[in-house]
Amino acid sequence: MTDPKVHLLDGGTLVIDHSEVFWHIDPGTPVRFPVYSVLVEHPDALILFDTGFDLDHVNRVLPFELPEQTPEQTIPAQLAKAGFTPGDVDIVVNSHFHFDHVGGNKHLTNARTLVHTEELRHAKVPEPFERLGYSDLSFDHADVKYTPVSGDFEIVPGVWLFETPGHTIGHYSLLVEMQNEPSMLFAGDAAYTHATLEKEIIGGFHLDPTDSVASIRRLNYLARTRGADIYPSHELEPFLTWKLAPEFYGGS
Repeated sequence: MTDPKVHLLDGGTLVIDHSEVFWHIDPGTPVRFPVYSVLVEHPDALILFDTGFDLDHVNRVLPFELPEQTPEQTIPAQLAKAGFTPGDVDIVVNSHFHFDHVGGNKHLTNARTLVHTEELRHAKVPEPFERLGYSDLSFDHADVKYTPVSGDFEIVPGVWLFETPGHTIGHYSLLVEMQNEPSMLFAGDAAYTHATLEKEIIGGFHLDPTDSVASIRRLNYLARTRGADIYPSHELEPFLTWKLAPEFYGGS
């Protein structure tokens, strides 16, 4: 059986305070982190998980995050590296609707958007401290076609969404099952770094710290029981060692 191809799309970098990566630890130290998307080329659908940030939006609303993104790091250009156009994407899923995970949705006008019902509600009516996180609502474009989901959900055979709330109310992580190499578990912002997973240190930006810890433990459990490697969301050092488009994982 041939594994799906998994393309990792480089979306540029942002800067946050170290205390946002590890709650209450080393405030005042800036950390530059990667933003990436996951394109799953499956026989039943072309699926895009997260779509990065929109440079104009960040420069306008969150310039203190010092965005760096070249024209080659936009969603259309990254899809082209993998041999596709935005119109080829069948399904888009956002781990959550924070600005650095939805910036390219507006290009995917042919895709169906799988959305956690609670996440969409929070994006539209966030808690006061969540407003900057949910500041880019361009994902809710005129052509969007939502399919609401909740609970764990198999998108296509072997490609799973697992609920990992805490960072946000309706956060999802993505598992791509492989037969010929380790499966791939994309944590989203349920785990910024490998140290998050090892030490159970949650990020400083979260909705519910107790749920955040439970989700870290769930990710570790899923990795053990599903034979998966975990890919954190925002850690530069390992990111620099990953295969990025046009290279890919799987396909054999």
